[in-house]
Amino acid sequence: MEDVEALPDDGNHTRYELLTPGVLTVTPALDGSVHQRASRRLANLLDAAVQAAQTPYEVLAVINLEFPGGRLAAPDLVVIDQAATATDATRCQSASVLLAVEIVSPHTQPQDRIIKPQLYAEGGIEHYWRLELEDQPHLIASKLRNGRYRQTLTARGGAPATIEEPYRMQLDPAALARQ
Repeated sequence: MEDVEALPDDGNHTRYELLTPGVLTVTPALDGSVHQRASRRLANLLDAAVQAAQTPYEVLAVINLEFPGGRLAAPDLVVIDQAATATDATRCQSASVLLAVEIVSPHTQPQDRIIKPQLYAEGGIEHYWRLELEDQPHLIASKLRNGRYRQTLTARGGAPATIEEPYRMQLDPAALARQ
C-alpha cells in the first residue's frame, strides 16, 4: 500500500486503488462537472444530517481506505468515525466507515456496481449508496445484512425521497446533478 501511495501525482489527480490484491486499478479522478456537482451537493446534505444527529462522524471525499487482504479503495464520499481521521493519516481502516458512496461514471461502472460493493461488504461497511447519473438519476441505498448488501431504497430523480439510514434526510437525485 505504501508503494501505491508513493506513486507520483501525474497532474490529473489520477486515482490509484488495489481493489484486488496485487492488481493496481487506475482511474482518472477528475470527473465531469455533473459528477462533481452531485458529489458536492450530496456531501453537503450528508454533512448537515451528521451534524443534526450530533454523532462522532464526519463526511470526507476520496479518502484512501485500507481493507483486509492488502486492498485499498477510495470511495467518492464516506461518513467516517472522527477518531479515525484525528491523526491526519493518509489512509484509514474500512471498519471506521459507516457509509461509503460511489457516484457512477462511465469509466467506473464495473468497479462501482460489482467490485466495490463486495469489497465494502467484506470490510464491514454498514451502508453503501450508489448514485447513478446517466439517463434518469437515481440513488440506490443498501445496508449490510449477513455479509451482503441488501437494497433498502431506490430514490428516483424528480421528487424528494426520504432516506432513514444511516441518517434521516431528504434528497432528489436529479436535483443533485442539475445545473
